[in-house]
Amino acid sequence: MRTVATPGTSAATREHGETTHWVLSLSCPDRPGIVHAVAGLLAELGGNITESQQFGDPLSGLFFMRVQVEAATSRELLDEALAVLAEEFSMTWTLDVAGRRMRTVLMVSTAAHCLHDLLFRQQSEGLPVDIVAVVSNHTALADVAAFYGIPFHHVPVTRDTKAEAEARLLELVEELDAELVVLARYMQILSDDLCRTLAGRIINIHHSFLPSFKGARPYAQAHDRGVKLIGATAHYVTGDLDEGPIIEQDVERVDHSKKVEDLVALGQDVERRALARAVRWHAEHRVLLDGHRTIVFR
Repeated sequence: MRTVATPGTSAATREHGETTHWVLSLSCPDRPGIVHAVAGLLAELGGNITESQQFGDPLSGLFFMRVQVEAATSRELLDEALAVLAEEFSMTWTLDVAGRRMRTVLMVSTAAHCLHDLLFRQQSEGLPVDIVAVVSNHTALADVAAFYGIPFHHVPVTRDTKAEAEARLLELVEELDAELVVLARYMQILSDDLCRTLAGRIINIHHSFLPSFKGARPYAQAHDRGVKLIGATAHYVTGDLDEGPIIEQDVERVDHSKKVEDLVALGQDVERRALARAVRWHAEHRVLLDGHRTIVFR
């Protein structure tokens, strides 16, 4: 049994009597009575469930559930009660204040489209993240971060300094209390150690419809194959290049008249859309890991 408290929410305790909207996400071995037990516990604590989704995966034998509930119960009492329930059902779970903005670090290289999009969505479209830093191995996008008032950190990477650069990234994540790292077209391959350290907390956008056209120059690869659809894939990062659990994918239809540069322009819009949805769903605790797959409660 393992319980997980969402990072950054330990100070979010509410005094008894003040209604708070919570989001509870959980997974456990599937068996009868899980929904009844969760709903019953929340009812006993005075909670009113406003949204509930669940899925039992016959392949993994795991059950997944996401519940939003309004309750006047304190965080401490909720944690204590859920810990007891988790012991009974061998649950892994998170509890967070619904709508709380997740502290996020964006990593970029020189392509600006995903960076612009996420910064704009945070500011103007209610993307539930608090972007606390932009980290880059180049300085080309420093002005973009400055325009939005976000601190910019230049962490150059060479073959000889890769370990030091990744150590600096982890220092920033800790110093900034960051809960999520987003590779918004960061064109460096991360080490296995870093991927393991940030497992489940780091999202990448790959400019291809995985598993096709992995690695470098995917649009040129796609053009060479005469594809009729181009796409983008947002996925969690693992030590296997472009093989992490997929969160979201999107596509655009193309034809033989499109040049490589046309595919790139269309693809950038697909990348923005797919990445923004993946970041939103992760921040809203709608994505649960199921081995090398994900369960996404939209």
